[in-house]
Amino acid sequence: MAMSLKPGLTPAEVAFICEMEMVTVIPRQRLDTLELLGGPTQPLNPPFPTSLPLWLALLLKRQRRANISPPAWLSPSALSAILEIEVEHDEAFSPPPNLPHRTTNHSSDLGSTTNYLDIADLELAPPFLQSCTTAASPEALPYHWLELSHMLLSAAPDDFEEPDTVRRLLRDLREVRMAKLRKGIKVLDAGGGVQMNGAGGMEIAESRNFIVGVVDGLRKLGASREQARREREDDEGDDYAKDNDDDDDEDML
Repeated sequence: MAMSLKPGLTPAEVAFICEMEMVTVIPRQRLDTLELLGGPTQPLNPPFPTSLPLWLALLLKRQRRANISPPAWLSPSALSAILEIEVEHDEAFSPPPNLPHRTTNHSSDLGSTTNYLDIADLELAPPFLQSCTTAASPEALPYHWLELSHMLLSAAPDDFEEPDTVRRLLRDLREVRMAKLRKGIKVLDAGGGVQMNGAGGMEIAESRNFIVGVVDGLRKLGASREQARREREDDEGDDYAKDNDDDDDEDML
């Protein structure tokens, strides 16, 4: 018998998808192009920075063949500025990164070569955005900000200038943003919705079951209230009809 799966992605699955995010590495050794499913990677030539998928960058880091450059939004100054925005606007998350404009790629002929994930028909959505490289905007948190920062701080803390400060700011950011999610759930009883524009992938995965449980509970309460109201109206209608029958009997006497 097949077991039913809960809707949505689990935190482990979100972290797995995050490993496809592109990050910037500083190679320490030369490495030729690798043929991956997403296309060939750029060759590594020290000390020139190169963009690679996170899973490959973590592998090279463990082998001491490359260092990882944290994105600009993972600096203490950028995180402090984002935290101030989160605190000032207690009803909404900080704005996410802007989506780049699509450009038509006319070089996708059979004889041409493309770089990793350089596909004209690729949809612009995480993790296929350059939102975690050194070219990323320092003013916005990307979709996979929480899980990516955890992986980088766990595997490459020596590549950060102030790793302890970054950890503290990330912890504060997570607490503030989770408090906004819990606050938004209170409006569900009034028929409102939870504002989740700008929420990250891990934040959605962690709060999905709780929000779905609250919605299901409110739906059941609403159904029971509606059933009780209908039964009350039926009882009042029966009493009214009974009173009319008694009045008719008295008129006949």
